[in-house]
Amino acid sequence: MKDRRTILKSALALGLGARSLNVLHAQSDDPRRARPQEGDRFVFAFGPRQGETIRVDDVPVASEQIFSFAMDPSSGAVRDGSLLNQVLLLRFDPDSLAPETREASVDGVVAYSGICPHTGCDVEGWSEDTGFLVCSCHDSEFDPRDGAEVISGPAPRRLPSLPLRSEDGVLVAAGGFSATIRFEEEF
Repeated sequence: MKDRRTILKSALALGLGARSLNVLHAQSDDPRRARPQEGDRFVFAFGPRQGETIRVDDVPVASEQIFSFAMDPSSGAVRDGSLLNQVLLLRFDPDSLAPETREASVDGVVAYSGICPHTGCDVEGWSEDTGFLVCSCHDSEFDPRDGAEVISGPAPRRLPSLPLRSEDGVLVAAGGFSATIRFEEEF
């Protein structure tokens, strides 16, 4: 009886493992689920301009974040198949940015993951007083002028950043995210 249970458990684990690999493979084949990549353009995620390409001049200085998704310029596929692909765009006076942040920016525009590393909530808040990004789930604050460093709250690490460049005034990813987008599970 014991051997039969062991065999059944092993077969079940093997089957679940193979299914997981198939799901991961299917996700990697879907350009909508792929993370932003070098050369991708950015488009508005929501609102009246949803799907339109974002230019550097579309990002106002010292104002709340713009929610965007990357778009593969060759296929036109918008990478909106996963919330982990949500990118926040903000703009500051370039002289107010920390040196490493300035290096990854273009004309003061910076890009970060829109997912809080604490429990995976959207980083949708903006503090006009401090110029910090705020996750309203547990009040974590991030300084977008200094690599989205955690200022306060339970977030265990900064938001992953995305280096930018400009091509004829259009915002373009100059590489992938600086770190894997992940978050702590809440129990």
